[in-house]
Amino acid sequence: MLTLERVFDAPVDLVWRCWTEPEHLAKWSAPRGYTIPEGEGDVRPGGKWRCHMRDPDGGDHWLGGVYREVVPHKLIVMTHAWDDENGRPGAETVVTVRFEDLGERTKVTLEQTGFDSDESRDGHRGGWSECLDILAEHLATMRSAS
Repeated sequence: MLTLERVFDAPVDLVWRCWTEPEHLAKWSAPRGYTIPEGEGDVRPGGKWRCHMRDPDGGDHWLGGVYREVVPHKLIVMTHAWDDENGRPGAETVVTVRFEDLGERTKVTLEQTGFDSDESRDGHRGGWSECLDILAEHLATMRSAS
């Protein structure tokens, strides 16, 4: 299992929007140097999500899953699978994201379970950690613009 915790200097409504609105997800939910040319999600239990990441060398990576649980401003539970070279989903993990309202700050706890190897878990730890760093920067930009 992978567990990461972060406290963001932004209210829960703003952090929630960054996790659920495509225009925000495209800004932070890939490692540095990657872009997200396409992304979509139906943020409700049973709704599907899909993301197209492009790496710095132009390689395309697809991933997606299904939302299992959604409690606005509190909880997102979703499956997560990378597509193989034939476009079929590979090994599926489950990502649980909890949001704790701390007033002008928000604590996010991310758990991901079901890895088929320690190497996969450790790779996701690095990827999610970098994405959460970028999310903090994006939130700071949003707050300074308002």
